[in-house]
Amino acid sequence: MEILNTSVLAWLEKMKALTQPDSVVLIDGSEVQLDELRAQAVATGEMIRLNEEKLPGCYLHRTAVNDVARVEHRTFICSRSKEDAGPTNNWMSPEDAYAKLGKLFDGSMRGRVMYVIPYSMGIVGSPFSKIGVELTDSIYVVLNMAIMTRIGAQVLEQLGDEPDFVKGLHAKAQLDEENRYICHFPEDNTIWSVNSGYGGNVMLGKKCFALRIASHLGRKEGWFAEHMLILGIEDPKGDVRYICAAFPSACGKTNLAMLIPPEVYRKKGYRVWCVGDDIAWLRIGPDGRLWAVNPENGFFGVAPGTNAKSNPNALASVSRNAIFTNVVHNLDDNTVWWEGLDKNPPQNALNWKGEKWDPASGEKGAHPNSRFTAPAKNCQCLSPEFENPQGVPISAIIFGGRRAKAAPLVYQSFSWEHGVFVGSIMASETTAAASGKVGVVRRDPMAMLPFCGYNMGDYWAHWLEMGKKIPSPPKIFNVNWFRQDDDGNIIWPGYGENMRALMWILGRCEEKAGAQLTPIGFEPLPEDIELEGSGVSRETLEALLTVDFDVWRSEAAGIREFYQKFGDKLPKELAAQIEAFEKRLG
Repeated sequence: MEILNTSVLAWLEKMKALTQPDSVVLIDGSEVQLDELRAQAVATGEMIRLNEEKLPGCYLHRTAVNDVARVEHRTFICSRSKEDAGPTNNWMSPEDAYAKLGKLFDGSMRGRVMYVIPYSMGIVGSPFSKIGVELTDSIYVVLNMAIMTRIGAQVLEQLGDEPDFVKGLHAKAQLDEENRYICHFPEDNTIWSVNSGYGGNVMLGKKCFALRIASHLGRKEGWFAEHMLILGIEDPKGDVRYICAAFPSACGKTNLAMLIPPEVYRKKGYRVWCVGDDIAWLRIGPDGRLWAVNPENGFFGVAPGTNAKSNPNALASVSRNAIFTNVVHNLDDNTVWWEGLDKNPPQNALNWKGEKWDPASGEKGAHPNSRFTAPAKNCQCLSPEFENPQGVPISAIIFGGRRAKAAPLVYQSFSWEHGVFVGSIMASETTAAASGKVGVVRRDPMAMLPFCGYNMGDYWAHWLEMGKKIPSPPKIFNVNWFRQDDDGNIIWPGYGENMRALMWILGRCEEKAGAQLTPIGFEPLPEDIELEGSGVSRETLEALLTVDFDVWRSEAAGIREFYQKFGDKLPKELAAQIEAFEKRLG
């Protein structure tokens, strides 16, 4: 295998001259080559091979202690105009960014190998798919990209001699957090990441390409790149309907994507299929509906809290050929552990930093943002349509956040326009674990605040424009699994029970379920939600569905304040929506 694409070759030569690697290795995607790289990483201590009987093909990796999460304050949109980046993104001019990072990349791969990874976001050859090439000096990145994307010879074949690919350059450099930058150049289809080794900053196909660059491409080309899970619900007749859902972090996205139906539905023959747990690319299909694909090929999930009760499907996904990052290493049997896995922490273990760890010390063994990277094909509930290049047709789009009092369990927007308003006002409240202040509202429109590659005002305008072009648009809903009683207890059981709200949503899409009109949208009547076996009383459900006008008036004031950030970029339709909302509240 060799690179014949003249655009790729010209760019590669420029980047080699800049970073000055000792040698260059082209990643062909073969297991033989990947096995050689795994062996090299084990030999240098970059990765630890785990118990082959208990965790076949699995490895443990530790990042630098100062490099454990995405760094929003070091993440930039480098558009030519500052206004194009908007008020919610960090901006640097392309000239300044190339100059600043150019100095950091200069000679950064001396004494190292440059790996060239051709990869496809989406099934190779799908009308949805886009191609990238990432240059990196990290075997960890190569092995993660091999799980998360489709890589190798087939990708170069698909690209042919087209110049249309996303150029990604990554170097670990000194892992210096003062000089750590993740820069996106939307007009140049380019991503530069330097001084990090953490997955979210260095797997450039993930948030960098699949959301920040892709959202810009989607706006230009007339499609959506969204921070959404995709799931299918199969009824007893074998018909499957698909839902996309967007949630900010810590709101149960992966758990919902891999949901196990409650017994009342299992007995009747219902099944839930996972198409994706994090990212959806959506296009208008020839039939006038919105169709979605998951552009990824694996899961990059948070380990703590993942267990046999919260998400058995995710746990099964990491049982083989997975990479664990910053978890506990159990020395007795060479396996891994994290908080929330079970109640039996290993007594002879190293913590995420590689230090001897005593579970009785009160210190966490795994980093709170420790991760697993696992192939999608390991998932027991992976949709049979996962590899369908045409994607799946979407019946409903769901937005949601973590709200103690404001949002009811579930409600439906009045229209597409009102649905965009509902998505634009999405928010979550901080929990005690996250911050000293409890209940601080953080706006995260469409769960895209950290991932939108351009001005969010223009992003909402794109949603509104697309709504006019989709002949049969999905209906738009909002859910809140985190409603609290007066004592601060979450009153909805969540997890698999969330299917009860999804069933009402699908009923509304087929005009089979009832609803009542409220100032915020259409809500189910208590009798519209199946409660058998849920442990939830009719009174509790009524509390979950109440709409407190005073809370929402205060909410409306917060929305207005948020909207002011966008000035003239706020679409007039959303300005009209907030006015109409305030009128309905009286």
